[in-house]
Amino acid sequence: MSVEVLIVAEDGFLPIYSNPGDAGADLKSTENVVIPARGRALVKTGVKIALPNGFVALVHPRSGLAAKHGITVLNTPGTVDAGYRGEIMVTLYNSSDEDFEVSRGDRIAQIVIQQVEHANFVSVMELPESERGARGFGSTGRN
Repeated sequence: MSVEVLIVAEDGFLPIYSNPGDAGADLKSTENVVIPARGRALVKTGVKIALPNGFVALVHPRSGLAAKHGITVLNTPGTVDAGYRGEIMVTLYNSSDEDFEVSRGDRIAQIVIQQVEHANFVSVMELPESERGARGFGSTGRN
């Protein structure tokens, strides 16, 4: 599948897959930003995309940044709808007690393109029973 990409920064900011078979393509920061301890920052990527209808781009955290530095995408996954044509920006959150510096060109997130199924929502008076029922968070035990 081809996705049209308009780079609004200079060369080198095209999303790339680091390894064959990777689901996510890396997004890079186009600016130097300090994410304060326990704070957040909106970081520009220099990427605009034109997805076909029926597809979505999901912005996910990078596992290395999360594990090593406590940096994650705040609204994970971030949703880029097919009709959006603006620059993709990533809200990074620093869960650590130390400021974190992002340098221009650093890989900050990854983008996953997926097909979207639209549901036909139907109002009903009651739902059919299921084995789980209404049991929610933590209902299956500690593990």
